Amino acid sequence: MVVGGFAGTIAVGTALLMLPVAKVGQGGASFVEALFTATSAVCVTGLTVVDTLTYWTPLGQVFILLMIQVGGLGIMIFAALVGLVLARRMSVRARVNTASEAKSIGFDDVRGLVRRIVLISLIIEAATFALLFLRFLWGYGYDPGRAAWYGAFHAISAFNNAGFALYSDNLIGFVDDPLICLPIAAAIILGGLGFPVIMQLRKEFTRPLHWSMNTKLVLVGTAALLVAGTVYIGVIEWNNDASIGGLDPWDRVLAAFFQSVQTRTAGFNSLDIGRMHDETWLGMDVLMFIGAGPAGTAGGIKVTTFAVLFFIMTTELRGEGSVNIFGKRLSRAVHRQAITVVLIAVAAVVVGAALLMIISEESLDRALFESISAFATVGLSTGITPHLSVPAQLVLIALMFLGRIGPLTVGSAIALRSRRILYEYPQERPAIG
Repeated sequence: MVVGGFAGTIAVGTALLMLPVAKVGQGGASFVEALFTATSAVCVTGLTVVDTLTYWTPLGQVFILLMIQVGGLGIMIFAALVGLVLARRMSVRARVNTASEAKSIGFDDVRGLVRRIVLISLIIEAATFALLFLRFLWGYGYDPGRAAWYGAFHAISAFNNAGFALYSDNLIGFVDDPLICLPIAAAIILGGLGFPVIMQLRKEFTRPLHWSMNTKLVLVGTAALLVAGTVYIGVIEWNNDASIGGLDPWDRVLAAFFQSVQTRTAGFNSLDIGRMHDETWLGMDVLMFIGAGPAGTAGGIKVTTFAVLFFIMTTELRGEGSVNIFGKRLSRAVHRQAITVVLIAVAAVVVGAALLMIISEESLDRALFESISAFATVGLSTGITPHLSVPAQLVLIALMFLGRIGPLTVGSAIALRSRRILYEYPQERPAIG
C-alpha cells in the first residue's frame, strides 16, 4: 500500500505537470521531465532536470509545492488525514499503516497522532514563512505578494527537506545572509528529527531522563553529524575560491554549516557543488547516505540505523555480549533490521552509480554523488543531472522512489513479518575477517 500510494501520487503529479498550463511557453512538459520532477517532489528529493523558476508556470510551481507537502507528510499519513476530514473515521488497516509510517508504538490514537503531525508541520512551516517573508519584504524589497509566495514556497520546501528553490542558482545568492540561511536550516533540522522525536520533546523537553532511546540517538547523532560536517566542509573548502574561499571568515563558517545541514537530505545549496573539491564530495557522500531521523521528512538510511551499527561494532570490539545504549539493552531483532537496511541501501547506490557510469560515461566521483543524492532523497548535484540522457534520468527516478519508500517498507516488513520458528539448525561459525 505504501508503494502503491507513492506511485499513484507520482502518477497524478506527472499528469498535472504535463498540462500546458503548468509549463511556460507553448505545449506541455515531456513525459520524462514531468515524471522526474513529480518523483523528485513527492519523494522530497530536490533533483531537477529543468529550472523550477523559468520552466514551470506559477500554477506548475503550486503543483510541485503540493506534491512536496504530501510527500513530506507521508502518503499513509496524508491518506489518513483525508479520511478523517471526509469520513471522520479510519479503518483498522488505515490506522495500522499510518502508525507504521509514523513509527508509532500503537495505533489506538492514530487520529490524534495524525492531527499532531499536521499541526506540528503547519506551525514550523508558518514560523519559517514569517521569518522569510519579512526578510524578502524588508531586506530585498520584494512586493508583499512575491515575498509571501517566495516565503511560503521555501518554508514548505525546507521543512519537508525537499530542496526545491525559486531561483535558478538555488540559494547561492544568499550564501552570506544568515537571515535567509538560518531559518531554512532550522526548518530542515526540525523536519529531519522526525515526528516521534518532536512530539516527545514537546511533552518532555525538560525531562531528558524520560526520553526514549530513539530520541536520544537522533538528537546526539544529529548534533554530532552537523558539527562534523561543518568542520569537514569548512576545513577542506576554506581556501577554495570557487566555493567559500572568497567569503569573510564568519561567512565561510555560515556557508559550511548551511551546506552541512543540506547534506542531511535537504538539497538546497548556497555553494556551487560542482566546483567543490573531490574530498568534500566524498565526505558529503557519507553524510547524505546516513541521512537524518526516522519517521520525518528526511531520507538516507537514518541516523538511528547508523548509530545502531556503530554500537554493534563497538560492542564486538570490546568483546561484550549485549549491545547497550544509554543504559538500555538493544533488541537483537534491531541488529538484523539495521544490517538489512544498510546492505540494501549500499546495493542500490552501487548499482545506480554503475549504471550512470555505463550509460552516461560519467566519472566515479560524480556518478556516486548523484546516485547517493537520489537514493538518500537529498537533491544535491554536481551539475550533471540536467545533462544526463533519458535512460540515466530514469535510473535516478528509480533511486529516488526506492530511497523514499525503501527503508520505510523494508523496516516495517521485517518487523511485521517476523515469526517464531519452532526448530533450529545445528550451530556453526564460519571464519570472519
